Amino acid sequence: MTVVGLLVAAGSGERLGAGRPKAFAECAGRPLLEWSLDALSAVCDRVVVAVPPALEGEDPGWVAGAACRSGSVRAALSAAPEAVLAVVHDAARPLLTPGLVESCLAALEEGWDGAVAAAPLTDTLKETRPGETRVVRTLQRRGLWAVQTPQVFRADVLRAALEVDEETLAGASDDASLVEAAGGAVRVVEAPAENLKVTSRLDLRVAEALLRERKGGAEAGSPSSPAAAARA
Repeated sequence: MTVVGLLVAAGSGERLGAGRPKAFAECAGRPLLEWSLDALSAVCDRVVVAVPPALEGEDPGWVAGAACRSGSVRAALSAAPEAVLAVVHDAARPLLTPGLVESCLAALEEGWDGAVAAAPLTDTLKETRPGETRVVRTLQRRGLWAVQTPQVFRADVLRAALEVDEETLAGASDDASLVEAAGGAVRVVEAPAENLKVTSRLDLRVAEALLRERKGGAEAGSPSSPAAAARA
């Protein structure tokens, strides 16, 4: 069963202010996307990376991304006709681990069309009217999850869900919402707290500290490192 990783790395990174596409901003001595590539490559048969169009073809497996995120996913999936299972991940989440990918893939064995990494909400949520600041309602957070990546799908289900008009594609907050709208069944898989998304300079500093800590632990043969875990 062929598993293909689809790494979304076509964002401009304007909010990060790195002066380059976000996925290529340096984090702990490497471009952000390289951290995710390592994790995906450990589990997937191959990885297709959706990059800014100007970078298409500069590396094997790099394809031109689109103006919207799900458009980039569609472009990457189109380049992987052999995929039976698809693992979609944002390059802006560099703390991905092979274990989290495997946990999401395992959920598909239960018959689900998709599985998404997510964290249960811990903050209280307030609703306001558009353009206003007055609170109109406090939402119950029980049963609510903040959805992340990776998001894994049966590739045929994802292909069908992505065949929508450009407006719908651009308006999708994530690929799971398109699968859900097409009638697919998606479940959540609880992600570790460190699976954060790099959006701001502060996020980048936090991710860098965690990655250096992880790297240092692995080099020292700490119990948290994959090598040490394999020996245990």
